[in-house]
Amino acid sequence: MIDKARVTAFVEEYLKDSELFLVEIKVSGRNKIMVFLDGDKGVPISSCANMSRHIESQLDRDVEDFELEVSSVGVDTPLTMPRQFVKNVGREIVYTDAEGKKVKAKLIEASDSGITIEKEVSKKKKKKKEEAEDPVKKLTYNDVKDVKVQVSFKSSDK
Repeated sequence: MIDKARVTAFVEEYLKDSELFLVEIKVSGRNKIMVFLDGDKGVPISSCANMSRHIESQLDRDVEDFELEVSSVGVDTPLTMPRQFVKNVGREIVYTDAEGKKVKAKLIEASDSGITIEKEVSKKKKKKKEEAEDPVKKLTYNDVKDVKVQVSFKSSDK
């Protein structure tokens, strides 16, 4: 079976000092290698093709056959790495909190230790001034689960 750690090592070496970064590598029992990349400014398809060629140059099909797929993370893929959060500062997100509730918020800031969000305040809570909870919160990455960017199709031109 293809060694995931070996693939990870030469992928990370190839991406060193790049605006692209490795999010995940999966290697199935049938030697299907799936590599998921992200980038500070997105991931061009040419970068996926170049990475695929690089991986193929490091492995020998005569020794062990494999299937290879290199792609960018999908729009519905949860954010998992601090660098992904930094890239998405200013965007709307939905996350699951420690109590299991889905929360809509705007990602205000991100660092290696956590994020700052501004929760969406419902109209009901705006009317009840005694429940004036600060919508801005600092959270650690352990405080949020399944964080996804909300894709908006609204035009910014008004």
